Amino acid sequence: MHAIAAGVRMQFWQYRAYPDSLIPLCTAPIFAVIFAMIFRHGGAADLSAYALVAPALIALWWFTLFHGGWVVQTERWAQTIELTVAAPAPFPLVVFGRILAVTGSSLLSFVEIWLVGRYVIHARVELHHPDVLLATLLVTAFAMAATAMLLASLFVLARNAVTITNAASSPFYVLGGVLVPVSLLPTWVQPLSRLVFLSWASDLLRASLSAPPVHRAGWRLAAIAVLGAVALAFASLALRVILRRVRSTGELALA
Repeated sequence: MHAIAAGVRMQFWQYRAYPDSLIPLCTAPIFAVIFAMIFRHGGAADLSAYALVAPALIALWWFTLFHGGWVVQTERWAQTIELTVAAPAPFPLVVFGRILAVTGSSLLSFVEIWLVGRYVIHARVELHHPDVLLATLLVTAFAMAATAMLLASLFVLARNAVTITNAASSPFYVLGGVLVPVSLLPTWVQPLSRLVFLSWASDLLRASLSAPPVHRAGWRLAAIAVLGAVALAFASLALRVILRRVRSTGELALA
């Protein structure tokens, strides 16, 4: 727990030194206004929930990619990764602590987007199933942290993680049904999208804002949790194997 807490503190110190890292918290409400205006002027004001869910998930995934995935890369740029790995605290736990701080920061986007939607653009959105919403946010945060852990472990081998993260943004927004539900995607894409936890999360978040009962909520939450657990298991294994390799080859600090 001390190693995880140290990782959390380290990430918050990073935010203090580089406050521009929190830019997604500023852009998420802007995206919410843009999406809401598109739906409203397109005669689909009843889809306001889509306009609020999409930017929140975009901000969540952005934090996962560009902060969670870059945890190792930023250590390389700062030339501190060898010291961190050599420290008595287990390196995976320090990384996980930093990622927890990243995930917690990204959840603030849901609060600010809800306030903007409710009091700025007056979107007609009601929270009909708060229990489903809360459970979905918690399980999604776990899946996000696990995915970021997996990306961070893989980026140990990447000489430049920027190219990978840039390429991984838009495809996951589409496969995750962030703005357009998975049911509206081509039939051949839908099975693939179910392997992306964002698709389950986006459907559940929109369902929690709709009046009809949420069907199979437990099963859908379990799908997110299982996908997150699989990512975490692969992340733990990959980080151990990769660290052993880069230590033997002397490539740990190569950026």
